[in-house]
Formats: sequence, structure tokens, C-alpha cells
Amino acid sequence: MSNYDVIGIGNAIVDVISHAEDTFLDHMGIEKGIMQLVERDRAEVLYAAMRDRTETPGGSVANTIAGLGSLGLSTAFIGKVKDDALGRFYAKGMEDAGTAFPNPPAPAADAPTSRSMIFVSPDGERSMNTYLGAGADLGQGDVPHDMFAGGKILFLEGYLFDKPDGKTAFAEAAQQMKTVGGKSGITLSDPFCADRHRADFQRLIAEEMDFVIGNIDEWTTLYQTKDLNAALDQAIGHCETVVCTCSGDPVLLRRGNERVEVPVKKVVPVDATGAGDQFAAGFLYGYATGQSLEICGRMGVTAAAEVIGHVGPRPKADLKAMFAAQGLI
Repeated sequence: MSNYDVIGIGNAIVDVISHAEDTFLDHMGIEKGIMQLVERDRAEVLYAAMRDRTETPGGSVANTIAGLGSLGLSTAFIGKVKDDALGRFYAKGMEDAGTAFPNPPAPAADAPTSRSMIFVSPDGERSMNTYLGAGADLGQGDVPHDMFAGGKILFLEGYLFDKPDGKTAFAEAAQQMKTVGGKSGITLSDPFCADRHRADFQRLIAEEMDFVIGNIDEWTTLYQTKDLNAALDQAIGHCETVVCTCSGDPVLLRRGNERVEVPVKKVVPVDATGAGDQFAAGFLYGYATGQSLEICGRMGVTAAAEVIGHVGPRPKADLKAMFAAQGLI
């Protein structure tokens, strides 16, 4: 039996991070602060224009899984890469970090390995330009059933909904986790995802998910309301636990009739890349170890604060030591 504490499914994307002035973004037609999908030719142009590059195995849920692995949980990530230089780099990077990556690089993949060109502005805001290559073609057949034996938590990535195969992978994985008695959750990923896939997200939350993590824009977009509480009311009517991050404002967490607000210390980030991913890692660590809703939220806030203090989407400090210093463990 595998007995993984957390199994993630998402886009296996190599993150390529570079610094850029706002004038550069304007010149290149890059909309600041959001994730934009780009075609292969555009991806190559942006890659060539980067003045400095930091490359790391990435993808939203993959970053979360890496954070959980650094906290000592047993983790696996189900993703798809092509058997090319970036794909081999990605697979090795995940394994070297202690996360099982069961699907080997695929020679027959139709597209190159996915990559995201991330431009970090002087104010720390990140502008993501993502080429959905092989990672977005993950489907039902790429979900290995033996990974779920003894599994406890499944965490899904909303970005993967951009192709129909991703929906089949999610359905298969959620069913496998339900069969073994584990919990399943999803990150909404982006307001554009919530808008594009509103009906599918709402159905998934109502029928399959035990917890959902999103930010204020994602929640209000999903339920087509400017009233955040109204949106969360709709979600909690169908789902056991819902979480909303609100940038520098307190994080809102709800479980049944329980409501918790966790304050956030406002700072100017060095690089906001991965803030939501590592919030999810902290929250899920608390969730996996049976902590209270408040402690789960505080762990999430602490992990997010760590990652925005440096370039790159994954923790560099010892998160468990940070939790201990705050009396969280």
C-alpha cells in the first residue's frame, strides 16, 4: 500500500522566473498580475526575452505538494511531461525533492513539456504567461489506481480544467479517493478558470469535494456575486470546508457553522509567485494532521509569508520550525 498523506493532480509545468520592469510588460503586451495562456510561438518569444532565468519544477498544485513534502508528509504528484529536456528536468526535480512522480516522461506526448514564463515586477507582483503543453493533456488513463491504496487526501488543480481530459482525470481520481475513504479538495486557481468552467466547478464542489480553497475574486466569480459572504454561503451549503484568501486582509475559513478569520501581516513581497500554493500547503498540513480550523489557517498564512520573502514558488526556510516558533505545533 502506498499510504500517501497527500496526492496532488495538476499541470506539470516548469516555472521560468525573471525580473521585469512594468515598462517591459507594457512593451511585450503582458497584462500585469494575472495568468495568461499563450501559444507555443509566443512562449518561445517570451522565453528569449527574459533577462535572467530561474527554472524550477512548478505548477500550482505541484508547488503545494512540494511544500507538504518539506513538512515531512508522504506525497505524490500525478502530472504529465514529454520526454524532452524540460520534462526530464521536471521528473528528476520532483523525485529529488522527495515527491513520488509516477508517470515517467512520455516520448509519444503530442506537445512539449508545459512551461510558464513568470515576470516579477519591482513591487513583487507576478505576471504569468503559461504554455499548456503536455501537462494539460493529462487524462483518465494517466491516473494510476495503485497510488490511492491507503491514500488520505487528494488535492486537485483548477487550471487543469482547461481541457476535457483534465475533467476525466479529476473524476477518476476523486472516485478512487472516495473508494479508499480519503478526502478530496480543489484549488479554484484563477477567476478566469472559475468563469470558464463555472457549471463544472459548482457540480464538482457539490458532488465530489470535501474542501475548496480560493481567493476572493475566484469565489465571487464562481457564484456570480459581488458579496463574498453570499458566495461562501452557497459553497458551504454543499461542501464541508471552504477557505478564502483575501490578499492582505484576513483569511476566511468555514466548516459547517464554524467561522474563523485569520489575520495577515501586510508586507511588500519580494516575489508573490507561489503565495497561494504555499498557503494551501500550510493549510493542508494542518488539515492532514487533524488541527483546528484556526490552526490550519495560521499555518497557511505562515507558509505564504515565507514564500513571498524570496524569489521562487517553493519554501526555502524550515516551515515546521516556523510553525513551532509560533506555537502551532
